[in-house]
Amino acid sequence: MRKYLSLPAVAVLLLGSAGVAQAVEVGAAVGVTSQNDMTYRLSLGLPWEKQWWKSDLGYVTGYWDAGYTYWEGGSGNDNYAGAHSLSFSPVFTYEFSGFSSVTPFLELGVGVAFFSKTRVGEQQLGSSFNFEDRIGAGIKFAGGQKVGIRAIHYSNAGIKQPNDGIESFSAYYSHAF
Repeated sequence: MRKYLSLPAVAVLLLGSAGVAQAVEVGAAVGVTSQNDMTYRLSLGLPWEKQWWKSDLGYVTGYWDAGYTYWEGGSGNDNYAGAHSLSFSPVFTYEFSGFSSVTPFLELGVGVAFFSKTRVGEQQLGSSFNFEDRIGAGIKFAGGQKVGIRAIHYSNAGIKQPNDGIESFSAYYSHAF
């Protein structure tokens, strides 16, 4: 487990050297896997100060996301239940313009994740190292709060077999401080 503890330290160092806004977003999500097992996620996000492709419709921006996820297993067997993962991802968002107190957005990201087990629920990941692909949508409120839905897929991209992969479909909330 010690090798997983160094991931947040590396993330903090990387984030400290990047151009980010002063606010830190603290988030929580509750989700379900494709096998109907529950997931619980805590995250820290650091928004970017950059905006690209500005138009009357909106603009592209993003944030760095570091997360911890607990994965419940469906069988109750120790070999299947209770996996943990740490993840780190750059996430691009498209924020729509023209709304007064809310900002709808879409998000897309690809990052990395490290799992405590290579078997999560009924899925065999093949390795502890996996890639994280995400897509989501939500609403950002004027006070720095966000709510949304998200689908995140994890797999090792065929680096090691088996490579079943696993998904988490979740609802989330975050607040900027």
